[in-house]
Amino acid sequence: MKANSINSLTWENIFSCMHNGVVVVDRKGNIVVMNATAKKLLQAENGNWEGKHIQELVPHTKILEVVESGDRSIGQKMILADRQCMVNRTPLYQNGKRIGAISVIQDITEIEQYRSLLTQLEAIIEFSTDGLYVVDQEGITIYVNSAYEEITGFERTELVGRHMRDLMTNGYIDQSVSLLVLEKKKQISIMQKIGGKKDVIVTGNPVFNDQGDVELVVTSVRDITQLNKLRKELEKAKSISEINQNRFSAHVNGSEQMFICNSKKMKNIYEKVKQVAPFPTSVLLTGPSGTGKEVIANFIHHHSQRKQKPFIKVNCGAIPEHLLESELFGYEKGAFTGANKEGKIGLLELADGGTVMLDEVGEMPLSLQVKLLRVLQEKQIQRIGGREPIKLDIRFISATNKDLKQLVSEGKFREDLYYRLHVVEITVPPLSERQEDISPLIDHFFSYFCKLYHVDKTLSKETKKALTSYHWPGNVRELKNLIESMIVSVPSQLIEPHHLPLHIHDQKDGEEALTLKQRVEKFEQRIVKDVIKKHPSLRIAAKELGIDHSTLVKKLKRWGLDPKKANI
Repeated sequence: MKANSINSLTWENIFSCMHNGVVVVDRKGNIVVMNATAKKLLQAENGNWEGKHIQELVPHTKILEVVESGDRSIGQKMILADRQCMVNRTPLYQNGKRIGAISVIQDITEIEQYRSLLTQLEAIIEFSTDGLYVVDQEGITIYVNSAYEEITGFERTELVGRHMRDLMTNGYIDQSVSLLVLEKKKQISIMQKIGGKKDVIVTGNPVFNDQGDVELVVTSVRDITQLNKLRKELEKAKSISEINQNRFSAHVNGSEQMFICNSKKMKNIYEKVKQVAPFPTSVLLTGPSGTGKEVIANFIHHHSQRKQKPFIKVNCGAIPEHLLESELFGYEKGAFTGANKEGKIGLLELADGGTVMLDEVGEMPLSLQVKLLRVLQEKQIQRIGGREPIKLDIRFISATNKDLKQLVSEGKFREDLYYRLHVVEITVPPLSERQEDISPLIDHFFSYFCKLYHVDKTLSKETKKALTSYHWPGNVRELKNLIESMIVSVPSQLIEPHHLPLHIHDQKDGEEALTLKQRVEKFEQRIVKDVIKKHPSLRIAAKELGIDHSTLVKKLKRWGLDPKKANI
């Protein structure tokens, strides 16, 4: 019975059950059969289609060409009732004679919309600034976007189809977040090193199927190399702002240092410094304390190509030996008991690209001399507790008032380090050996401190003469400190010889050794003259001094001063 029912179905019944539209035309192009889907697409649901020519409903139809030629037309797109359709046309034969054609119409509007959406999504994925990496449930790479290629430098052709373990083994990545997600079945973020060089942060997200199993892992990859660089620069800047203490100092973009010289010896040094400053070679500055070795180091840095980079000065004799290594090299977090929990960047690392001045280098412990030699040889350091070497570009300027050769012979300074630091040696002579420089230095410091403290004072000729004839055992530093002291401590506008310290005031008369009584009397003269400057009346001056007027007059006469000229 069922078989008879099926046999009794007409082609029209069968076509009506089809999801796709079906239109049959005869040899002349008249419509013979049209199913419900086709009627809807051709807007012929009211039954006025029968016997009509196909072109009345579809003016630009190509089915007539199929009827005439007998050639099939497959996969042609057209718009019907504002719907995107795919049309296949096939000729119909009966007893070997072509009697018409059949057209099968598929509504592909939703498919095209879906395909458009996929294209848009693919474009979004491709133009994402974050790298995207997709693996299947087995951990095999199935998709990599262009951003990932740019971030890592790896082509997708060398990644797609490969298992993540294989990529780890071959050094593409140090660890796989995709495998961790497949294991833990949850979102995971980790730091990853690509190719052993670039730092990235990766977040793996599981995609579950209806059964709750992980079907895909989609990983976003963000390059944080630049972020790490900025963080380190910020850490450096913060560290530089904190290290300006007595034992070491640092500055960036420092102003030009004055190089004041009039003597032949210092002019020769000036020419030598200008010659070597542009080159990155190591310089050793020797000479007594206070001669201006630091000023010369500043001058070298300023006239080098590194002047826009940090210039860090380390006083090797002022830092306790147990702290010097951590100060110079820095340390990782947890490197030792009492260490900063975040770790610390070292002075050498802070100076990368710039200059380091090792003041009092002769005081550096032997244990650290070995490590400093390695820095000079290999141009890299390793933080305390660290594993990765850090490449550095540093110019070293060393300074000492000791005889390093003598220290080498005594076993207190490494000979190989000495020759590394001693590429160019500049010996700065004491001030007593360059008398021609004293006068311009006095003028410079006097003008400098007057401007600094906003005062208007003058040196008398006698005072300047006394200063230029002094032998200055403390060198330029002593001269500078004395000038500053006189500017701030002498109340009168004119600074005279009696305002000078006793050891300078005594020497101006050519007296090599004064008795205690003579020294006390000279000191008494200074006090008396200062009081008289304040009080032109001798009676008032005597009262302030706590002596009789007659006693004051006698003292002035004994010193060769005229009591009648109160304003001495």
